[in-house]
Amino acid sequence: MITLYGAPASRAHRVMWMLKEQDLPFTHIPTDFLRGGTRTHEFLRINPNGRVPVLDDEGRVIFESMAINLYLAKTYGGAVAAKTAWDEAQATQWSFWAVTEVEKPLLLAAANLILFAPPDRNADELTLMRKRLDRPFKVLEAHLAARDYLLGGCFTVADLNVAAMMSLVPLSGLDLSEYPRLARWLHICLERPAAADWKPIKFTVPRPPAHLMLASFV
Repeated sequence: MITLYGAPASRAHRVMWMLKEQDLPFTHIPTDFLRGGTRTHEFLRINPNGRVPVLDDEGRVIFESMAINLYLAKTYGGAVAAKTAWDEAQATQWSFWAVTEVEKPLLLAAANLILFAPPDRNADELTLMRKRLDRPFKVLEAHLAARDYLLGGCFTVADLNVAAMMSLVPLSGLDLSEYPRLARWLHICLERPAAADWKPIKFTVPRPPAHLMLASFV
C-alpha cells in the first residue's frame, strides 16, 4: 500500500496528481505544514527535514515531490511514464529546471500577488520576480514551438512536474499573455481530470523576516 503524507495546499498536490494519473490506490494522511503537522516527533521520524510530501511505498520512504513522481513513473509506468532512457533523462532535466529556474521567483511573485497579506506585499519585488521569470518562460515558450508537450506528442511526468509547480500562475493571476504557447500548454495540463486538486487551493503565508527573505525565496 502506498501512503502519502501532505496536504493539497503544498507540494504534495503534485504527487496526488501523479498517483491519480497512474490510477494507483493510496492512503492520504493529511499533514498540514501551516499548523505544525510537519514538526511532530512522529512525522520527523518519517522525514527529519520536516517537510512534505513524503511517500511510503511498502516501507520504502522517499521525499521531494519531483523525485517521488520520477520514482512512481519508473516503478509503476503507465501512459505518463518516460518510455526510453533518453526520455527519462529529459524528464529529470525539466524537473530540475523547474526547481532551479522557475520555482523561487514564481513563489515570490505569487506571494506578492496573493500569498502575503496585502500590507506585506511589495510591488518592487513583484516587478523584479516577473523580470526573472522572463528568461525561463521564454525558454519554455520556444521549446513548445515544435511540440505539444515537453517530450513530444503526449503528456508525461515531465509535463506533470513542471505544470504542477506552475499551478501558482493561475492561482495568483500572473499574466502569461507574452507566452501564448506556454499558457496554452499549462492550461491543457492543469485541466486534466487528475490535476483537479490544485483548483480549490487557497492559503496565505506570513512574510518571512527581512534577513530570511533571501534564503526563503530568492
